[in-house]
Amino acid sequence: MNLDITYPRRKTTPCRVGPLTIGAGHPVVVQSMITEETRNVDACVEQIIALHRAGSEMVRVTTPSLGEAECLEAIRAKVTEQYRYVPLTADVHHQGTAIAIEAAKHVDEVRVNPGLFVFRKFTNQIEYTEAEHAAEKEAIEESFAPVIEACKKHDRAMRIGVNHGSLSERMLVTYGDTPDGMVESAIEYLQLCEKHGYTNLNISAKASRVPVMVAANRLMVKRMDELGMAYPLHLGVTEAGDGTYARIKSTCGIATLLMEGIGDTIRVSLSEDPINEIPVCYDILQALGLRKTKVEYIACPSCGRTKFDLPTVLHKVREATKHLVGLDIAVMGCIVNGPGEMADADYGYVGAAGGKITLYRKREIVKNGIPQEDGVTELIALLKSDGVWEEPPVSDSASEKKPLQPLQVR
Repeated sequence: MNLDITYPRRKTTPCRVGPLTIGAGHPVVVQSMITEETRNVDACVEQIIALHRAGSEMVRVTTPSLGEAECLEAIRAKVTEQYRYVPLTADVHHQGTAIAIEAAKHVDEVRVNPGLFVFRKFTNQIEYTEAEHAAEKEAIEESFAPVIEACKKHDRAMRIGVNHGSLSERMLVTYGDTPDGMVESAIEYLQLCEKHGYTNLNISAKASRVPVMVAANRLMVKRMDELGMAYPLHLGVTEAGDGTYARIKSTCGIATLLMEGIGDTIRVSLSEDPINEIPVCYDILQALGLRKTKVEYIACPSCGRTKFDLPTVLHKVREATKHLVGLDIAVMGCIVNGPGEMADADYGYVGAAGGKITLYRKREIVKNGIPQEDGVTELIALLKSDGVWEEPPVSDSASEKKPLQPLQVR
């Protein structure tokens, strides 16, 4: 029996990013960022296409100056001409008014960093008066309002993206190096957007330390609830590093919040080729039951009761059935725990005494006494008889040039 034990997702307002919608009950969106220099237009185009083929539904492009912002027009045109329309985000940081306005002409979303957008050199100030707070807010609005108007004019989304490592001096002095400063920094920009009648927004609050990232996003939700806001959140652990630890670190932060119903789009930030980020994102979403983009395999860790070489058998079963997205298949090593542990699987492949295999359809034994060497063949025959078998796709150069479709949702 399948049990619904997932957290209810936080109700959020929709944020439209080109053809995508973030929040408002839509599937959690996977995104990444290219590493090529923006002025190298052809290299950017190639990497954007590769990332989208791999499953990155949005792709971010760094836009540190007006020159890079002007390159976005050619990047957008070439991606669409050579491949298809891909939702793009421009990443804007220091003194970004003119950059963001130009970027809004060409991409679907503009990301601004409140800690850097109106950049002030550190002054070692130890306190800010109410008048000084008001003066800085006024300076922010003067620079930020034209960006809001550009996004409204071109019907673009905006991400208010706060980083723990780049808070303004005013926020650090007022709130300390804490999640509070991150949240209040974002809230100021959200309130300015609302003041100017603009709400096509999403937010990120990222940190390189998981506890800070988790605390900041929880607090962001609390503060938005208090203010009657319900903007969607983009989740990620920034500067996570590379290798296994970076993947674990990112999963800890992202999955913790998703299990609380918080989060509408995610990125796993790795110090590697960004294409490596995509499978980690989808694995997180599948493990939490939020999206299903591949077969779910349930397999025991093996023990002395195991009746076959479980790693080898699991590999054979996976290679034969991995294209049947939507199925849950259990490969269990013994008859003792197998039937119970695989109760939620659609099909079971269980080792039995005497070198035999027993096949299950859910909890029902379909066939037993199958010789091990015939197990995979018999499993395929069962799938065919149930009408769930499809022939695996042919991998050739022509098919590899077609857009990948990894986005099935269960």
